[in-house]
Amino acid sequence: MVPAGSFREDVIAGLSLPQKALPPKYFYDAAGGRLFERICRLPEYYPTRAELALTRRQLAAIARFAGKGCELIEYGSGASLKTRLLIRALRPSVYVPVDISDDALADAAQRLAREFSWLHIFAVTGDFSQPLRLPVVRARAGRRRIVYFPGSTIGNLTPEEAQAFLKMTRGQVGRAGAMLLGVDLKKDANALHAAYNDSRGVTAAFNLNLLRRINRELGADFDLRRFRHYAFYNPQLGRIEMHLVSLARQTVNLGAYRFRFAPGETIHTENSCKYSVEEFSALSAVAGFRTQQVWRDAQQRFALFGLVAA
Repeated sequence: MVPAGSFREDVIAGLSLPQKALPPKYFYDAAGGRLFERICRLPEYYPTRAELALTRRQLAAIARFAGKGCELIEYGSGASLKTRLLIRALRPSVYVPVDISDDALADAAQRLAREFSWLHIFAVTGDFSQPLRLPVVRARAGRRRIVYFPGSTIGNLTPEEAQAFLKMTRGQVGRAGAMLLGVDLKKDANALHAAYNDSRGVTAAFNLNLLRRINRELGADFDLRRFRHYAFYNPQLGRIEMHLVSLARQTVNLGAYRFRFAPGETIHTENSCKYSVEEFSALSAVAGFRTQQVWRDAQQRFALFGLVAA
């Protein structure tokens, strides 16, 4: 569970802004996690399939880049197929999954421990967007630390936030370290629009579930029938923006706080920034990484970057 204090404080602070906003990290309660798994299976949502396909095709090259027996750190609980493929190929000396949710982390660690009985797992509960205290592990001489950050979660950060995040990660991996990082590439705006506005309404349910979670865990009184999912591509900023739109003039209560909404006013719930390979390489260079490898899926929709400490 996310500590109730931080969740409450973040929600109050976000809803108090001129442009109301909520951090996307709070999407992933149990119901949100299940909805996101459904999103990943939707025909319109290409990133998961694209990244899995390129990981399977390039697994040997990815393993050569990372080095067998490395110390593998994954941001986000890692029980997905991509993580299992990587563990099988790398046979890391230790595996350190990091997740903000105790429940998701425990479930992922248990599943991986059953599948890989030889694997030393040191699970860390924490927000990987903030400085982390990682366990000190005695790895063999010459084994380097690799951070694995699959999916396109880096896109949830603004370019300035992404640069700061990468700089923090550069400090964690050290002078000999590296990073494997998934990035959604720029492409036709229609494909992007369809990926975040699926015909079955699963993404809409995922977005609205954030309000349901706030009601349940914090005692707010959002009426979900009076909000609607809204996602669009902003070409100037190169990102998908996801919002919840108020359908009427209304007031939402959260304890002693009152939040007023005008008709059409939105809560900004997520960004998903898209990059060209050149843009992301330049961004990571400022943060202290050099792009050594870029693997792309066959349709050039998604890239896995192999970054080394510069």
